[in-house]
Amino acid sequence: FEEQFLKSPEDLEKLRNEDGSLMFQQVPMVEIDGMKLAQTRAILNYIAAKYNLYGTDIKERALIDMYSEGIADLNEMTMRFPLCPPDEQDTKMTQIRERTTNRYFPAFEKVLKSHGQHYLVGNRLSKADIHLVELIYYVEEIDPSLLANFPLLKALKTRISNLPPVKKFLQPGSQRKPPADPKASKAARELFKI
Repeated sequence: FEEQFLKSPEDLEKLRNEDGSLMFQQVPMVEIDGMKLAQTRAILNYIAAKYNLYGTDIKERALIDMYSEGIADLNEMTMRFPLCPPDEQDTKMTQIRERTTNRYFPAFEKVLKSHGQHYLVGNRLSKADIHLVELIYYVEEIDPSLLANFPLLKALKTRISNLPPVKKFLQPGSQRKPPADPKASKAARELFKI
């Protein structure tokens, strides 16, 4: 895949106005199979269905969606953390730690323990597993100790991280983005006028 980044508010305005590519006037937008898809979940669901990462029946898809929504809740907190004003960061960090260790990670650990399989749903890789491992990486970048009491999540992270395409993606120099630093956070605030 090829990523194109917005570098200025003018780039965003061009997509919004001149090009007409952004259905809801916001990013992300993915061009795939002759379509311009907007909205993160629609994009993720399409890609998951296309590459057989969305379960084998409606019940599996419901579980995958449920887990993905829980992952998205915590992911949103971690992704917004670098954009928090400095005077709110301690409170937000405490909330992330508490929700990670007392709500979200225990829930996913319990799912893996309940059926004794290698993946969250149907004992096959799904978008929920990939999202969860991505979230684990984000959380570890914030505080590596938060994963300490979750051995099944550690094993899931290792299993998925060793899949050849994922392993390649995680290598230095790949398209994986580094954690947001103050400079990147400032640029995002300016670009999106936050």
